[in-house]
Amino acid sequence: MSDVEPLPFWPDAVVFDMDGLMLDSERAITDCMARAAAEAGHALPQSLWLELVGTGEAACRAILRQRLGTADADAMLARADTLYDVVVDAGVPHRPGIVELLDWLVQRDVPRAVATSTARPLALRKLRKAGLLDRFDAICTSSDVARPKPAPDVYLLAAAELDVAPARCLVLEDSPTGVRAALAAGMIPVQVPDMVAPDAAVRGLGHRIVASLADAQRLLEARDRMPIPER
Repeated sequence: MSDVEPLPFWPDAVVFDMDGLMLDSERAITDCMARAAAEAGHALPQSLWLELVGTGEAACRAILRQRLGTADADAMLARADTLYDVVVDAGVPHRPGIVELLDWLVQRDVPRAVATSTARPLALRKLRKAGLLDRFDAICTSSDVARPKPAPDVYLLAAAELDVAPARCLVLEDSPTGVRAALAAGMIPVQVPDMVAPDAAVRGLGHRIVASLADAQRLLEARDRMPIPER
């Protein structure tokens, strides 16, 4: 992490993506879709599932409909949802370091929000089952905005819910789609890649990229240790 540029200021709020950032759900989602596709006899490449990482439900459905046709795609997604329900009910595993980071932010009274491409009912259910729901001051979902990521809407809503200027928000994201949404909102994103490694185009966005949530916490700790942090 030594080559990552320090944070320019102490953030007034931290906004979290959910899937792939806090919850190890991207693997579970793609596994359920792959299983459903295989059950239906669709031979789809792994690269397709990686392409869907970080996209909203509508975009995912549109891509699969183009590939399989509307009826087959909808049937496959319905089966995948059934398989995924079992995973959610069991509690989607945390990504390493998320509990420690949230505890650290709570101790410092830093406002926290979720900004996710998942629809509100499922987002609340996943966070509740994972034991993270009560860690946040606001939950913002794709159900609450007109446009999904990479549009900035859900991030701008999170800033408004926290009553914090977007430019004073730090965003933690795993996907390129989410990073672009945060940049469009005028926020400072730190990317913690999960299933999809940043390519040259993503790195060219100029944002901070770290290997883990622990590294993201170290960025915050370094800013917190500065003698006169700008708060």
